[in-house]
Amino acid sequence: MSENYTATITHFTALAAQGRFGRLRRGLEKEGLRVDREGRIAATPHPHALGSKLTHPHITTDYSEALLEYITPVYCRPGDALDFLTDLHRFSYRHLGDELIWPASMPARLDGNDSVTIADYGSSNVGTMKHVYRKGLDARYGRIMQAIAGIHYNVSLPDELWALLREQDDALELSLDDYRSSRYFGLIRNFRRHSWLLLYLFGASPALDRSFLPQGNIPDKLQAHGRETLLSPYATSLRMSDLGYQNKVQAQLKICFNSLSNYVGTLRHAISTPWPAYEKLGVRNECEWQQLNANILQIENEYYSDIRPKRVTRHDETPSQALEARGVEYIEVRCLDLDPFLPLGVDESRLRFLDTFLMWCLLAESPWIPDAECDRLDDNRRLVVERGRDPELRLLQNGSSRSVADWGGQIFSELAQAAELLDALEEGNPHAEAVAAFAPWLEDPSLTPSARLLARLEATGEEFIEAMLALAEEHAERMRQEPVSSARSMTFHQMVETSHQQQRDIEAADTLNFDAFLEAYFANAREPRVALAREGDA
Repeated sequence: MSENYTATITHFTALAAQGRFGRLRRGLEKEGLRVDREGRIAATPHPHALGSKLTHPHITTDYSEALLEYITPVYCRPGDALDFLTDLHRFSYRHLGDELIWPASMPARLDGNDSVTIADYGSSNVGTMKHVYRKGLDARYGRIMQAIAGIHYNVSLPDELWALLREQDDALELSLDDYRSSRYFGLIRNFRRHSWLLLYLFGASPALDRSFLPQGNIPDKLQAHGRETLLSPYATSLRMSDLGYQNKVQAQLKICFNSLSNYVGTLRHAISTPWPAYEKLGVRNECEWQQLNANILQIENEYYSDIRPKRVTRHDETPSQALEARGVEYIEVRCLDLDPFLPLGVDESRLRFLDTFLMWCLLAESPWIPDAECDRLDDNRRLVVERGRDPELRLLQNGSSRSVADWGGQIFSELAQAAELLDALEEGNPHAEAVAAFAPWLEDPSLTPSARLLARLEATGEEFIEAMLALAEEHAERMRQEPVSSARSMTFHQMVETSHQQQRDIEAADTLNFDAFLEAYFANAREPRVALAREGDA
C-alpha cells in the first residue's frame, strides 16, 4: 500500500467528516429478456402499455423487441435507485400477461438468428436510424449475441471533490473540466487494470443453452450438462468472454484510455474509416438499408468496452462531441452480469462495493498504459472470465505471476480505506460492510454467483433453461404481489401516454427524407466541438 494513497485517504476522510466531500450520484440501466412460460425468447411486440420504446425515459428496449431495458433516474443513495428499479419491474408485470423477465445474462431458448426480432422504433428518422443501426449489428455480428443482457452502472463523483483534488494536486492552471476529465481517465485506467476482480466476484454466467451456439460449433472450453446445457467449470462470465460482447475488428482500435483526446480521436477515426468486410456486406440493398455505413463503427455506441467515459449530450451532438466540448461528466461500468438469484440482478451491497472500488480507482496512482500492458490487461480479463475460479490460475502483474486470492487480497486491504472515506458521509458503515461481506469470496470461490449457479445445476440435474425459468417465476410472483406506490404508479401511467404522444410528434415533425437526415447526421458527427464550446463559454 503506497504512502501517497494512505495520505490521500486520510486527508479526504477529514474533509468528508466536515461535510466538504459531497455524495456520489448513480443511476442503473438493467436489461432483461421477455420470455414465455417455456423459457423461449418472446416473439410478441414490446407491450403498448409500457410506452414508446423511442421516447419513454425509463422503459425501453435494447437490441431486440424482447430485450427490455430499464433506466433509473440519478440518485445520491443506491437504495433509492434500486427502489425505482423495483417499481419498474412491478409496473411491467401488470402488463406482461404470462410472460416473464429472464433473470440471467445468457439468453433464454432461441430458435436461430431470426428468433431475435430487431426492435422497431417507428417511422421517424431517428427511429429508423435506431432500427437500421441494429440491422447493421445483425449483419456484422449476428442477432444472437445481441440477446445477452447485463447491468450498466452510471456513476459521477461529487462536484465538491474535484475542486479539492485539483487543489491538492496543485493543478489550478487547468480548467476544472479539463482536470476532471484527466482524473476520470486515471480512474478508468485503474478500472481496466483491475476489472478482473469484479468479473471474479460478480460474474454469473458460467453456463448457457445450446441454442445460443450454431449447431455443432461448440468450443473446447465448454462441457455438456444434460442434453441442452453447456458450461465451463471454472468460468465466471461467459457473457464477457469471446462468446459474448467481443469483436476482433474493434480490438485493433487499441483504446487504452490514456487521454480524452486520444479516446475521442480514435472513435472519430473508427466511425469514418471503411472496413473491407463490412463494405462487402453492402450498406443498401436496392432501396433497403442494411447498415448505417461500412465503417469500423457505424456509430460510437457500437464500441464495446467494460467501462466508458460519458457526458449527457445536447441536441445534434454525438457522445464524443459532448465529451470533447465539456469533458467527462460520469462513467458507465458495463461488465456486470445479472445475478439470477437476485430479483433485480443486483443488490445494494454490490453497488456499495462498486462505489468503493471506483473511489479506490480514482485515488490510487494510475500511470498511462503502454500498448504492451494494454494487451496484458486483456489477457488477465480473458483468463478470469474463462477460468476465474481455477485454483491454479495465475494473473500477470508487472511481470510477476499472482493468484486471484493474493492480488485480490491486496486490493481489498486498500478498498477498506476507501470504504472508510465513503462511510464518513453515512449513517453506519455500509461500504465497509460491503467490502467485508465479499472478502471471503476470494478464498472460497464457491460463494460466488457463478459457482452457486453451477452448484445448483449439479445438485438438481436441471438444465440451464429449467433452473433460470424457475428463478424467473419466483421473481415474477414476488413482483406481481408487491404494490407500486400510488404516486409512482400514476406517474408511470402518465409517462406511457406522454411517450406515445411524443413519438407521434417526432414523426409528424420530420421534414427530411431518411437519406438526407443520415447524411446530415454524419456530416455533423465529423465536426470537432472544442473550439465551438470555448467560444460559447467566452
